[in-house]
Amino acid sequence: MKKILVLLIGSTLAFASQANTTQQGGFQGSIQAPTEQGGFKGPSISETTVAKAKDLSDDTWVILTGKITKKIGDELYVFEDSTGGINVDIDNKRWRGQTVTPDNTVRIEGKVDKEWTSTEIDVKQITIIK
Repeated sequence: MKKILVLLIGSTLAFASQANTTQQGGFQGSIQAPTEQGGFKGPSISETTVAKAKDLSDDTWVILTGKITKKIGDELYVFEDSTGGINVDIDNKRWRGQTVTPDNTVRIEGKVDKEWTSTEIDVKQITIIK
């Protein structure tokens, strides 16, 4: 019995010492730089018309091209394209120093704001088209 116990202990120690010499800790290999940036790939907001924007759901993002024809309130204007007109709410900070006249064609990006009796566009960006 002693011989079996000695043999068992001896083989265990031999295996343990062999494992210690062959094992190395940590990661081995080269560092690979990412080859591609992440992000969304797919359809984006497409340009629409005033007529179609009036039928869209509340908070839908839109891009419209046309003219701002008049001011009707503090930050409220009338925007028109070939399909009709809609009120647009443009905060003063959204102008970014641009001066727009009824003769300028502009692209506005924003979201549909539906209330009980009206629909308007809450403008987030305005760009003069040259």
